[in-house]
Amino acid sequence: MQILLEEFYKIDLYMDKYVDRKIYIDEKSYQINGIAQSGKTKLIKNHLLSKKKSSYLYVDCSDVRIDIDRFNIHMPKFCLDNKIDILVLDNYDERFKFANVSQLIISSQKPYNIDFLDTIRVYPLDYEEFLAYEHKYDSSALNHFFQLGGFAHMHKLHSDSRNLYIQKTLKYTLDDMEFDILKFCAKMMSQKVSAYTIYERLKNSRKISKDKLYKSYENLVKKNYIHNLEKFEHKKATKKLYLCDTSLKSALSIDKHFTRLFENMVYLELLKSNTTCFYDDGIDFYIPHANKVILCKPFADERMLFKKIEAIEEFIFTHQIKIVIAITMNKESTISHPLSRVQMIPFDIWALGD
Repeated sequence: MQILLEEFYKIDLYMDKYVDRKIYIDEKSYQINGIAQSGKTKLIKNHLLSKKKSSYLYVDCSDVRIDIDRFNIHMPKFCLDNKIDILVLDNYDERFKFANVSQLIISSQKPYNIDFLDTIRVYPLDYEEFLAYEHKYDSSALNHFFQLGGFAHMHKLHSDSRNLYIQKTLKYTLDDMEFDILKFCAKMMSQKVSAYTIYERLKNSRKISKDKLYKSYENLVKKNYIHNLEKFEHKKATKKLYLCDTSLKSALSIDKHFTRLFENMVYLELLKSNTTCFYDDGIDFYIPHANKVILCKPFADERMLFKKIEAIEEFIFTHQIKIVIAITMNKESTISHPLSRVQMIPFDIWALGD
């Protein structure tokens, strides 16, 4: 194991040109959590490559050559002898032990309860980050975002390889049960779905236990492959389900429903900006702290929106909503309303402005 540690220490880290994200690593110790291909390793390597090579030890815990028991015996002394300041355990699992170093960084899909580590959560690219990968910013950029989603690697793949690439990545990362659940979720994005509903559907096509399905479902939520949105002031109501990235919809399902895809995109922008929101009857997203309602209306006009506002006036009045924003594909307008400011804003303007 000493020989392998020497190899890890001496090897030169390589990374393609790094495109800055909205997140970064400073001098604190961190656990970095995110789904596969979200950019965890690139974030770590970008940090390490700004440091003196002899000051860090980078270990990919998924390396099959590692004997974990022997590694745990030799690694702390190796760090001490070589005066390692920064220890990175990429693809970490809890069988690996830590060493006494100035900065510890671990990365994994699911979070661990380690109180001395701050947490950085890495999501696929939001729209603003996505634009950094575009050769030029024009009207085609938003269409590219719909096609590619937030996985940076998709820019390097030809269109005929993208869906298979996502499928292979998910099959490698998830177990069979998790993969089957995610496939079903891809059909149900932006709808009210419970784990019990998924169990009732999947038990007809495969042998399955309710307890195992519930556990797999919870793992997908913990690892952020799927997200659940609560109904406002109704914690026990069925939650709405969203995917971690809209590209999973076309990769795992042949169903087409652009309005639901659009709603999922809006939700992810809210999620990545740490906006606390809820849904309600007739309300896509309610943001209590801002007295704001967001409606996803990609192809609405003023007449359609006015009818929608009439349908939710009771909610607007009851909760003293100050702003109603209808997010569209390209329509921009303001509608006069006695209770709230009502605006139609194209997705790209809204995503960059908020």
